[in-house]
This record gives sequence, C-alpha cells and structure tokens, in this order.
Amino acid sequence: MGKFFGTDGIRGKANVYPMSPDFVLKLGQAIGIHFRKAYPKPKILIGKDTRRSGYMLEQALSSGICSVGVDVGFLGPLPTPGIAYLTRGMRACAGIVISASHNPFSDNGIKIFSDNGFKLPDEIEHKLENLVQQDPILDSFPVDMKIGNAKRIDDAIGQYAVFLKEQFPKHLTLEGMRIVLDCANGAAYKVAPKVFEELGAELFVVGNEPNGRNINHQCGALHPQKVKDLVKLYKADIGLAFDGDADRLIVVDNKGDIVDGDQIMAICAKYMQEAQRLSKSTVVATVMSNMGLEIAMNKIGVNVLRTKVGDRYVVDEMRRGGYNLGGEQSGHLVFTDSSTTGDGILAALHLLEIVQETSKTISDLRECMEVLPQVLKNVKVDKKVPLEDMPKVKASITACEDRLGSKGRVLFRYSGTENLARIMLEGEDIGELDGMAGEIAESLRISTL
Repeated sequence: MGKFFGTDGIRGKANVYPMSPDFVLKLGQAIGIHFRKAYPKPKILIGKDTRRSGYMLEQALSSGICSVGVDVGFLGPLPTPGIAYLTRGMRACAGIVISASHNPFSDNGIKIFSDNGFKLPDEIEHKLENLVQQDPILDSFPVDMKIGNAKRIDDAIGQYAVFLKEQFPKHLTLEGMRIVLDCANGAAYKVAPKVFEELGAELFVVGNEPNGRNINHQCGALHPQKVKDLVKLYKADIGLAFDGDADRLIVVDNKGDIVDGDQIMAICAKYMQEAQRLSKSTVVATVMSNMGLEIAMNKIGVNVLRTKVGDRYVVDEMRRGGYNLGGEQSGHLVFTDSSTTGDGILAALHLLEIVQETSKTISDLRECMEVLPQVLKNVKVDKKVPLEDMPKVKASITACEDRLGSKGRVLFRYSGTENLARIMLEGEDIGELDGMAGEIAESLRISTL
C-alpha cells in the first residue's frame, strides 16, 4: 500500500485530508496528466454513490482533470461495477468511482479503473501519489480550447441495465418470482429495481430513497434484518441486499435465513462444475472464507485457492490463473466471464438463473455447504507488531491449533484500514472457539503492553 492508496483506493472522512476538495483537485490533475501522456484523446468517466459529499468531490475531481486538458464524462450515481463496465464500453482511458462502499455516509473514497475495467495497478497508483506531492503540480495550464470539456452521460443507467439483462439467459424469466430488494439507499437504487422488474419479477423494494445521509444505515448487505422480516412477511422466494456501491450481495433465502458470500460461491461453483463451466475446477476465495467452503468443494472435486482479504487480491489471482469464479464471505462475487470486478446485481442474476434452471429453492440449494461455527474477535492495538516478534501470541495460537486439529483453524491478521488485530477461529464448538479467541486476545494484550 502507498501513502494515500490502500487495498481499495483512497478512503477517509469526507472533507478531511485526503478526502478534502483541495487534495482531490490535485489528484484529478495528477490523474489527467498521467492519462494525457498515454492517450491521444483521453476521456475519463466519473461515477459515484449517493453520499452527500459526492457532489463536492465530483466537482473538485473534474476541475482538476479538466484543468490539465482532459475531458470528463459524469455518470451520476451508479454501482461500482457499472462504472467499470462503462469504462470499457465507452472506450474511456479510466473510470473513477467516488464511494466509500459499505462505510457510513460521513466517509468517502476514490478508486480508479483502467481502460480494461480492472482496478488500477499498484505501480500507476504510486506514480499518481508522486505527482500529487509535486508542488506546483504543473508550471503552466492549457487555455482556450485546450481546457478539458465536462458533460453528463444521460443514458448510463440504461446502458448498464441492458448489459445486466443480457447476462440472464434469454430462455428464462423471473415471472412468478417474488423478490425483496434492499438497495442500501445507495448506488443501485435506480438500476437494480429496473433490471429485476424488466425481467418479470414481482418486487418489494426498500432502501431506494437516498437522502445523502442514509446510505448503508440499518439497511443493505451490512444489515439484512429488514430483508429477513420482509421475506417472511411477503412469503417471498428470495431477498437480495446490496451495499452502498452495489459490489456486494447478501441473500436471504425463502425461509428467512441469511446466505453469505461463501454459500453463494458454493452454490454457483457446484452448478458451474456440473455444467462444465467452472474454469480449471477452481474457486478463488480469501483467508476469511469459511472452512465449510473447502469441505463442500472437495466433495465435488473443486479446488479452493485462498488470497489475502480484499476483492482486488481475488481478482488478481483469478486473472493470473485463468479462473472464472471467486469472491469473499462479505458478498463480493466475481464472475470474470461477465465482469472485471465484484458485482452484486450480476451475482444475484447468476443465482436466480440456477434457481430457475434447477427448479430448487435457495434453502434447498444452500444445503450443498455446511457452515462451520466461526468466531471473530477484534482487538485494538497501538501498533501492528509482527506476529513473529510476539512469542507468547504465537505459542497461544499453536496451542489452539493443536486442540482443534484437522477440524478447525486459527487465523491472526491485522486490519488494513484500522489499528485492529483480527483473531478468527473455526471449529465445531462455538463455546470452545470463543474461549480460545479470548486466550489469544489476552496473550496479545500482554505482549503489546
């Protein structure tokens, strides 16, 4: 990670450095300068979610880009994967997303896609960081007709909706299906209802009234309780909950039970494997994915590769190995035959395809994977001391691993965005796991005094 860019772009409290208009304007200039050198007629797309600060940062970013002679196209509120898709489809040199994903409305962030729809490589992010820190960033600016032009792209939602509907097999329909949809008062609030309604579903929509402050607030993929209640109330076939920028999907089945990203991956992998559509009989997951996923996949001859936490690491491994299904427990699902990044709406369509083709309910389909009990304990730390420099913590982890044997595992890692140590254990007995997590946490506190 660089000085400003983390594992998923730049993120922080809106109107506080580096998510302040002055910094974002300079970042826009750096982005424009970089792509102006690489493209004869550069055009950069900017999309956002529904946060109050989005308008402020959008204007600062576009001012910086236009000031160095590069054109801008405004997409308005649109899911992150939609911006990636349109960057490719409109042959832009880059697509910029103004969003803090699942964070509260007071935060915001910036992530950048290359012309191929994949997230910007680390080396280019480092170049942008170096450019931003130059003062002045340029000795002179273009004038007259050489100043960049900015205009709104009016049919962005329509273009993305058409793409999504094309991913659903033409011989299938959603007619007769009752779907509860929670758009998290975020970027999917227009496009998601449009797609599912036009495919024939009967919809019950919530989280589709953004006011700039209610994004992710007690709704969406992070808070699926409302969807659970509504699925039961309306006797719906499925509930679909997205996060603020709609690159995550959490499902509620027809019985009102939550189906997370691991379980969705298991359902999709089984179906794709049986249809001989799963590339190299492999799924790419992260170290946080439940051990039950590996057990379920081993039974059907599917290999599970694990990466560091973060959908960009999942995508990097998928590209490197030529795999076409991957994701995270949190609900990032990546289908590289159709998209370059996690896409909640697309993942929902793939899942609904399986429901329709197999004539099975989600509660039946999810039985392909048994979720092992999992305990996650977060411990605040003043500094992130390497595990190898904490022998007491290592000894505690080893002791727990010996007790769990082959029927569980222990994972210790530091958060990439906060001063937290994350201690995760899986096994058969939730009480035993909770006790062992407490033992490791105590050894950590003693070691960091």
